[in-house]
Amino acid sequence: MFYHTIKDTRLSALGFGAMRLPLLPEGGIDRDTVFSMVDEAIARGVNYFDTAFPYHDGFSEVVLGAALARHPREKWFLADKFPGHQHFERFDPEGIFERQLERCGVDYFDFYLYHNICENSIADYMDPRWGILDYFAEQREKGRIRHLGFSCHSTVEHLQSILDGPYGQVVEFVQIQLNYLDWSLQDARRKCEIIRDHGLPIVVMEPLRGGKLSHLSPEAHARLQELDPSRSDTSWALRWLHDIPGVSVVLSGMSSLEQMKENTATFERPEPLSERERAVLAEIAEGMKDSVPCTGCRYCCEGCPAGLDIPSLISEYNDLKIQVSLTPVMRLESLPQDKLPHACLQCGACRQICPQGIAIPDILAELADMFDRAPKCADICVHRNAINK
Repeated sequence: MFYHTIKDTRLSALGFGAMRLPLLPEGGIDRDTVFSMVDEAIARGVNYFDTAFPYHDGFSEVVLGAALARHPREKWFLADKFPGHQHFERFDPEGIFERQLERCGVDYFDFYLYHNICENSIADYMDPRWGILDYFAEQREKGRIRHLGFSCHSTVEHLQSILDGPYGQVVEFVQIQLNYLDWSLQDARRKCEIIRDHGLPIVVMEPLRGGKLSHLSPEAHARLQELDPSRSDTSWALRWLHDIPGVSVVLSGMSSLEQMKENTATFERPEPLSERERAVLAEIAEGMKDSVPCTGCRYCCEGCPAGLDIPSLISEYNDLKIQVSLTPVMRLESLPQDKLPHACLQCGACRQICPQGIAIPDILAELADMFDRAPKCADICVHRNAINK
């Protein structure tokens, strides 16, 4: 296992994310398998373990804490998160924090995050009634939190505004969705630049895009096999992250002991990709998009009687066409009703002016249907148990 540092703390380059723990056929977390996975992780040098208040309805914290408690405290670092994105009628930072410590069986967290600060949650995080920002900064001062950060699925512009605001003055690291598909699809390249410009390290979530990059099309898989037949699709995606500047920890939400063994093997030592290998993965990513060719010129917006941000809606459409995932659903949920694709009047003014000749009304109608059928954020965040993260 190779290592990086956050604030002089030596962390394994691979972290164990506990959002997709293995489940029993009759329901509930498979504790025995989780215990074996944690044992294997620590034996192979993993020391960063990540959970959150809503994962597995809170039982992720309980089971992961119990598994870690069987090992010396100096062998592992535990990260947990405050659920400010869940829109509770009343937030109780102290009550939730104390409950998390009890669930995990610890008296402090090594790393703690404001969970998913984004367009959809920023109002709650900034609401002075709850005092969320100040409470956890105070817990860090008391030593009950060693390092404070936030996770984020927001746009480039909103990430910039968060880091330029009060939260940016408090946090020590930022956790973002980063993989070779979202490098361009969600402009993760620019997000990394912004985080580095603020002098902060990066923790990676969704390196495999919810398993999408572990199970490529036969054509894409064959291209990677030509480069090296001994490597899996998963290992290519994880190796892509080995030399991204600023990345300190890559979280993988593993669901089996076999995945733990495979992924720790990929992080035994840094193996940066060659220029040719990176080019092939970039080509595979482009082939996965099948995107509507919107250039963002915004001509369509000028004459839209509904005042829709059409390029942004098309961006969410392109993302959802690849895979139903948290980020596009969350962004759509953050919009007022009159700015959703459902508000399109189907007048055709946008289509007439679009330089690319895009059938925009048809795209927005399809997007509205996709959004209606997609699980909402709470359903995506909780109870997910995909093959790999």
